[in-house]
Amino acid sequence: MLYAESVSKSFGPKDVLANVNFIIGDGERVGLVGPNGGGKSTILRLLAGDHAPDTGAAGHRGGALGYLRQEAGLQDGNTLIEELWLAFPEAHAVERDLAAIATAIECGDGDLDTHIERQARLFEEFERLDGYRIEARIGRVLDGLGFDVAADVAKRCGAFSGGWQMRIALAKVLVRRPENLLLDEPTNHLDVRTRDWLANELIDYPGTVLIVTHDGEFLDRVATRILDLREKTIESYPGNYANYQRLKAEKLQAQDRAAARQERELDRQERFIERFRAKATKTSAVQSREKQLAKVERIDRTRKESEVHFQLNASGRTERDVLMLKHVAHAYGDHLVLLDVSLHIERGQKVVLVGPNGSGKSTLLKIAAGHFAPSEGVVDWAERARPGYYDQHQDEALDPERTVLDEVRSVAMGQTDERLRTVLGQFLFKGDDVFKPVKVLSGGERSRVALAKFLIQPTNVLLLDEPTNHLDRTTRRKLIEALRSYDGTILCASHDPGIVDDVATRVYEVKDTEVSEVLDRRKD
Repeated sequence: MLYAESVSKSFGPKDVLANVNFIIGDGERVGLVGPNGGGKSTILRLLAGDHAPDTGAAGHRGGALGYLRQEAGLQDGNTLIEELWLAFPEAHAVERDLAAIATAIECGDGDLDTHIERQARLFEEFERLDGYRIEARIGRVLDGLGFDVAADVAKRCGAFSGGWQMRIALAKVLVRRPENLLLDEPTNHLDVRTRDWLANELIDYPGTVLIVTHDGEFLDRVATRILDLREKTIESYPGNYANYQRLKAEKLQAQDRAAARQERELDRQERFIERFRAKATKTSAVQSREKQLAKVERIDRTRKESEVHFQLNASGRTERDVLMLKHVAHAYGDHLVLLDVSLHIERGQKVVLVGPNGSGKSTLLKIAAGHFAPSEGVVDWAERARPGYYDQHQDEALDPERTVLDEVRSVAMGQTDERLRTVLGQFLFKGDDVFKPVKVLSGGERSRVALAKFLIQPTNVLLLDEPTNHLDRTTRRKLIEALRSYDGTILCASHDPGIVDDVATRVYEVKDTEVSEVLDRRKD
C-alpha cells in the first residue's frame, strides 16, 4: 500500500504540494499524471523516503518497495549479471559465502567438518531465499526487455548506451518483484515490442504499482485508476487514461457552467444593490444582499494550462544534396553494428530511422554528426549545411550548477539576454524561473531546457535522436507540429508514431547491420 496524508512540500519559496491525500491499495495499478514540474517525481521521492514532507506523512506499508528513478544509477564496472544480482542482496551474500567455502574446502583450508556444516546451513538459506530460481527470473526479464541474454550478461554496464542502461535499471526493479512499485517514466527508452512486454508484465503484477508517464496509450492498457496532480493537489479518477480524460472534461465543463450561472446571479444581485443603495426604504434589503454576497464562495472559471510555443526555422538554404553516406560500416570491438550503409538525403527531406534499440540508429546519427569517424566509409556534407545534433540524453549533459539562463546562454553566440528570455518564455520559463539552477528542475523541465538550448543555435539540418523522450504530451505535440512545418532538412531516429506518421517523408529501417527504405512519401 502507498499513502500520502495531508502532505505539503516546498522547495525554497516555491510551494509544490499542498495538503495532498491519497491511498493506493494492495494490487492497484495507478497512473500519476500532470504537467512537467508539477511535483510528480517529488511525490515518488516522498513515498520512497528520499525526501521528507514539510507537513503530513507519506510512504508505503505491507512489504518492500522498488523504485525506478529517471537516472539509471548503475555501477559501470559491473557486468550485467552482476548488476542484476544486486537486486537480491541477501541471496547474493549467501552465494558469495558458498563460493568462499567451496574454495576453502578445495584448498584444504580450515576444518572440513565445520565447512560442511556451515555449507549445509547456507544451502538451506539460499533455498529459503529462492536463490536457485533467481538466474531464471533474471533471464526472463532481460529477454522481455530486449537484451540478448547470452551475449549481454558478461558486458560491463558502462558499455551499454544510456537507453539500455535505463532498461537495466528497470530490470533490477522488476526481477525483485517487490510488493510496492514506483516507476518514473518507464517507457521512455523502450521500443514497441518491449513496451508491449512491460504492459503485460505490469497487468499481471501481483503488487501495488504507481506509474508516472506521459504515455497515455500505455496507461490505457495498464492503469486501473488515475491520480491527477494539478495546482499542488491531487484528484482521483477511476479507470484508465481515456476514462480520466472523459471524466475530467465533463467536470471542467460542469465547473464552467456553474461559474457562468453564479456570475449571472451575482451580477443580478449587484445590479439590485447599486440600483437601490440610496433608497432608505430598501436599506435593509440592500444590506442583507451585501452580506450574502460577501459569504458566497466564488466558483473559478477553468484555466487553460500553459503550453510551450515555438517555431523551427532553417538558418539559410543548403545545396540540393545535403548529406551522403557512402559504404559506411562501424563496429564496437568485435560487435559489428553497421555494414556497407549508403544513404542520400536531399534538401527538405525528413528522414526517420526506425528499428529495435541497439540496431545502430544512434550510431548512424553520431557518425553523420561527426562525433566519431566510421570504421569504414565516407560522410559527405553539403558546403552550406549547418547541422545541429540533439542527443536522446541531451538533458543529462546540462550543467546542474548553472541556472536555466546560463545554460542557454552558453551556446547563444552573443544573443542578448532579452532574446534568450523570450525563447525561454516560449518553453514556460518565465520571470525568475530562468534563474533556477538546473539541478532543481524536474526531468520534463530539464528536457525543455535542453530543447531550448538546441533550438537557439542556428541550423538548417536537424539530427535528432529520440527527441520526444521525457516530453509531456503538450510539448511533444508542439514539437511534432514544429518538425512537420520545418523548412529545413531532418534526419531523426525515433520510436514515436507521431514522428513516423506525421513528420517523415522517408522512413528507413535499421536492422541486422543494414539500412533499408520502408516508406517514401516524397511528392512527385
